[in-house]
Amino acid sequence: MVCRVVFNQKGGVGKSTITVNLAAAAAIAGRSVLVVDLDPQANTSRYLLGEVLAQATPTLTEFFEQTLNFSLYAHVMDDFVHATPCQGLFLLPAGDSLAEQQSKLEARYKIYKLRESLQEFGGRFDEIWLDTPPALNFFTLSALIAADRCLIPFDCDAFSREALVGLLGRVAEIKADHNPRLEVEGIIVNQFQARASLPTRMVEELAAQGLPVLQPYLSSSVKIRESHERAMPLVQLDPRHKLAQAFSELYQSLAK
Repeated sequence: MVCRVVFNQKGGVGKSTITVNLAAAAAIAGRSVLVVDLDPQANTSRYLLGEVLAQATPTLTEFFEQTLNFSLYAHVMDDFVHATPCQGLFLLPAGDSLAEQQSKLEARYKIYKLRESLQEFGGRFDEIWLDTPPALNFFTLSALIAADRCLIPFDCDAFSREALVGLLGRVAEIKADHNPRLEVEGIIVNQFQARASLPTRMVEELAAQGLPVLQPYLSSSVKIRESHERAMPLVQLDPRHKLAQAFSELYQSLAK
């Protein structure tokens, strides 16, 4: 079972879109896949379940609540898993009040609970994908401690480039202090404009520094907005679309 985390402290870099479409590409390829939405904004959960999310219970909120309060009638991990319309793809959704739990979880040092609990799935899932909030907080740290591999979205922005060194340093620190299995699998270039000189130069500079820049690069597309609105991964909605094919190719490069 491979556990990946998609992580960047900067918002708006496409973490949820990347997580959902790579996970869906894995499911379409025949893998059994679980997505865990650790972002209180719940964008990944809405992307996969749409309006059905309102009826999805129990959620990650109840999972963390259970770690704080002993119960004779505790849920088993399978109870938190919800099927999605994409065959082979399952979701542990974010829930209401998830953000409000953070201070209690930190105070009780529950930082390893997610890793311990995901290990209970054993051989049920081939892959687990963890989506994180745009902050280095309890939920992000829990994901980095639980994961084997880290993928970092990069949106060809000057602020992202400046923050990248610090971000890689934080991953290295967590690897040293909490999770020796954690490796940076690669940097995913998102919203790439091949005809613009600045994005091309930025990506070339990252590669020249020896950073693991993955290919293919992901372009911008209005079609992705349609997939959000329809609550369907682009690789499922329109598999022949150029961006959908890029997601599938990127997943195949990771799966080798």
